[in-house]
Amino acid sequence: MAISRGQLVKELEPGLNALFGLEYKQYEGQHAEIYTTETSDRAFEEEVMLSGFAQAQVKAEGSGVSFDNAQETYTARYSHETVALGFTITEEAIEDNLYDRLGSRYTKALARSMANTKQVKAVNPLIQGLPSTDNFDSGDGVSLFNTAHPTIAGTVANTLATQADLNETSLEQSLIDIAGFVDERGLKIAASGRKMIIPKELQFTAERIMKSPMRVGTADNDINAINNMGMVPEGYRVNNFLTDTDSFFLLTDVPNGLKMFVRSPIKTAMEGDFDTGNMRFKARERYSFGFSDPRCIFGNGNLPTS
Repeated sequence: MAISRGQLVKELEPGLNALFGLEYKQYEGQHAEIYTTETSDRAFEEEVMLSGFAQAQVKAEGSGVSFDNAQETYTARYSHETVALGFTITEEAIEDNLYDRLGSRYTKALARSMANTKQVKAVNPLIQGLPSTDNFDSGDGVSLFNTAHPTIAGTVANTLATQADLNETSLEQSLIDIAGFVDERGLKIAASGRKMIIPKELQFTAERIMKSPMRVGTADNDINAINNMGMVPEGYRVNNFLTDTDSFFLLTDVPNGLKMFVRSPIKTAMEGDFDTGNMRFKARERYSFGFSDPRCIFGNGNLPTS
């Protein structure tokens, strides 16, 4: 449906002082705090998890050495989506406008919508991967945040056994669990938390927990161990698009984790329609958000009360 003069009555009247509603500031680029961006030239991207070898065995004198097999364990696929939006302005509306060009003004609004969509899609794996939602799976076939990611040697958990709100105890336990990560063959890996991602509702809680020199909410004269030990060196970042107000996420230093693949950067185009004389504008881009190794993140979202 085209934007016609009937929808722009006031813009066509002389004496209009200002137009407003399209100048709001935006939360931009918050996905960059979570994802590593890579480019793609295919319809989808796949990354394969490999297993190494199990722990070496003691070899008795005169006996043969033990042999082990390495193998592929699962494949993570990034399927690119096409995101697009457009609008049409009638020829008469363009002719009769007394102020700045309608196309220029609404093209900015189009870019705003495209940018907002990207931020919403960026947090979808985190929101849908929580135990309370369980609607975004890893390449290993279970939800992103799970207490039993299957491996050849057993399971790996990247969420608390009992979901909890953000506090000193839950954050410390999350960091302890991250330090206990093992690989696909059960060998311990050196993993640690590096950055916390939280919704806006938890920013004051996070500030007190992570930056107070002493323990929060206690009369004991104890140091704040998380702060003193530098356990989350990159601090915390607020993501205004997270919808679970109880959730908090710890990005780890495990490589090949959360990734954004850009298949086609944003492009804008405009063209006139011969029959109607209307002018059409559109914006389009292709990308995908996902993850390869679930050890890249540790997440918690308090289960909703029934």
